Amino acid sequence: METDLIERVRDFNRFYTERLGLLTDHYLGLDRPLGPSRLLWEIGDRSAVRELRDRLGLDSGYLSRLLRTLEEQGLVRVVPHPSDGRARVVELTDAGRRERGVLDDRSRAGVVALLGGLSPRQQEELVAAQHQVRRLLRLAAVTVTPVVADDPQARWCLRRYAAELAERFPEGYDEATLTPPEDLDGTVLLAREHGRAVGCGAWIRLAPGVAEIRHLWTDPTSRGLGLGRRLLEHLEADAAAHGVGIVRLGTHRSLGEATALYRGSGYREIASYSPSPYNQLCFEKRL
Repeated sequence: METDLIERVRDFNRFYTERLGLLTDHYLGLDRPLGPSRLLWEIGDRSAVRELRDRLGLDSGYLSRLLRTLEEQGLVRVVPHPSDGRARVVELTDAGRRERGVLDDRSRAGVVALLGGLSPRQQEELVAAQHQVRRLLRLAAVTVTPVVADDPQARWCLRRYAAELAERFPEGYDEATLTPPEDLDGTVLLAREHGRAVGCGAWIRLAPGVAEIRHLWTDPTSRGLGLGRRLLEHLEADAAAHGVGIVRLGTHRSLGEATALYRGSGYREIASYSPSPYNQLCFEKRL
């Protein structure tokens, strides 16, 4: 990766954190830094401590110290989980709800001040740029790794895939047509976001040097990130690394977004090569 590219990202990070006032111990003019202020907002009215830790990616010890600080300020209370005595739940006190209201008001006022120096067109440009940065940062955080054919998370994805196709195809979709683990002689890839499975795909061998990509799927919550294209590129690269020179795939006519992805990724339409009734359009690409 180019050094200039790295330094430009670092420069933007320094500028943005300073511009938003994240370096001060008095975030939004209150008597606490960003960490506990953000935690106060994330708690909502009530949250499980484990859920907060997982959602925010915080170390257990650090989260405990933040919660202890907020407890000492009378803003939260930590109590046993109502259905699991070993777990804990944190909830806002009346003072905590008032403080969160102040945080919301000051945060909105800060955004108004930030946007106020820009024209309406520039405001739209800034918001659009932030949306693009968020999309790409989410995509960058998704991991794509090979897993065993019967991996539980991968099979969960495939069941979700089958259920979605059953709703979208006019003729429905028979889950029994999913490729069984013993027939997945290529590679199964699983995409995860914060440890949660959000996509999958696989390739199998059709003939020497020829493979088929199957069951490419992304979770609806992760669509629009570019994850489908990333999974497809990883599958192609993995197949090529295993001596495959040609990849094929099929899709249903009702999946316009899939057809657009394949055409945009260099696939050309070919005659049917598959007996599957769902492969109404077939494609091929030389790697």
